Amino acid sequence: METVQTILQEQPALTTGNGPTEGGLATTDNDGLTVSFEFSEDETVVGSALIRWNIGEVQWLEASYPASGTGVVRIIDADMNLNPEAIDNFTVDAWSDSDAGGIDLTVTETNEATGIFEGTVFFTVSNDSSGHRLRVAEGDTVTAEYEDNTLPEPYTTADELDITATTLIGTIVPPLERAPAANLRTVDAFGNSLNSVSVDQQVQISADLANGQDREQSFAYLVQIQDGDGVTVSLAWITGSLSSGQSFSPALSWIPTQSGSYTATAFVWESVDNPTALSPPVSTTISVQ
Repeated sequence: METVQTILQEQPALTTGNGPTEGGLATTDNDGLTVSFEFSEDETVVGSALIRWNIGEVQWLEASYPASGTGVVRIIDADMNLNPEAIDNFTVDAWSDSDAGGIDLTVTETNEATGIFEGTVFFTVSNDSSGHRLRVAEGDTVTAEYEDNTLPEPYTTADELDITATTLIGTIVPPLERAPAANLRTVDAFGNSLNSVSVDQQVQISADLANGQDREQSFAYLVQIQDGDGVTVSLAWITGSLSSGQSFSPALSWIPTQSGSYTATAFVWESVDNPTALSPPVSTTISVQ
């Protein structure tokens, strides 16, 4: 812990000094700095601060932007406040699905000594990327990346960390509204609705899906069938994708082997491996004679 002590005298009015490091104070990461001000024989004021490097943060100010709009990238890293009496700046990388090469974006400190830096990206669908202009298309993911070279322990001065944040181009639709399922029903091979089913009769469990987004949506359609005791007797799925605005009625077959009352529940997920729901589950009752 480094300590600096300054004792004010009545004369001279201006305190000066040098020292072995020409007025500088040698420190290392994880040091502490204490300043002690004795303004009378019995009273001393002490202030302390930690000397630390930080891991930066990267943010887009909005989760999505229009294709011909502007987006703001924010970097939060006190380590890049190199001059507390000036407004600092540096560059970060930004790219889109349409332009993987991207641009070098200058981010500028919001004021003196804030450690918060912002830069504006101008999105275009018709021009090439140049300067702060980035080519995008509807449905693109846009990424901003900051290379942090001033990292706290256990990192060393030789380490660097690439920190990213993403935003989307186009309208954001809530997850459960991306491919909502409706009208779950039991149908025959020709799509005709069935009120009752016979043992060993092959039927289809179908629902209507719709993609209201302005981008393609992959999906997994899963149907679980449980008997009256809540035991799962069938679990099947299919996968596919819906283009923007497309409607589709997937169906999965089932052959009951015993009579009784069954409950079919349909789930719509991002994929079988990624159970992010694109729709609330829907259910229907099947009577097997």
